[in-house]
Amino acid sequence: MKTKKRVLFLCTGNSARSQMAEGILRNLAGDQYDVFSAGTTPKGLHPRTVEVMKESGIDVSNYASKDLTQFLGQSFDYVITVCDRAKQQCPVFPRAAPIHWGFEDPADADLSSEREAFRRVRDEIRHRIRLFLLANKD
Repeated sequence: MKTKKRVLFLCTGNSARSQMAEGILRNLAGDQYDVFSAGTTPKGLHPRTVEVMKESGIDVSNYASKDLTQFLGQSFDYVITVCDRAKQQCPVFPRAAPIHWGFEDPADADLSSEREAFRRVRDEIRHRIRLFLLANKD
């Protein structure tokens, strides 16, 4: 039986980008991967994350921010940082391929353009994950 690849998405707050990536990979890859997300300084799931993910048919409302420290010592095939600060603070995970995708923090957008910023980042993450899946077909 083939073992699932383990993927950890890492961001600073684990409130938007890494949560989106977790939900999108779970949605696109089905049960091919065990997928997790965490933050170096977890802030709680951003309500706009839930909203824009629901627009694309993915329910992340039961997700919660997790601290990176709970994953230390675990084995991963890929550790994917989705923001520059997390890349700088990411510890080494032995045997994991480190990947960095730098996305803007949609929570930094003005309130008037916040929803659109979240949508744009969601769509950019979906595109990157599709490329990741194409490159990692077995």
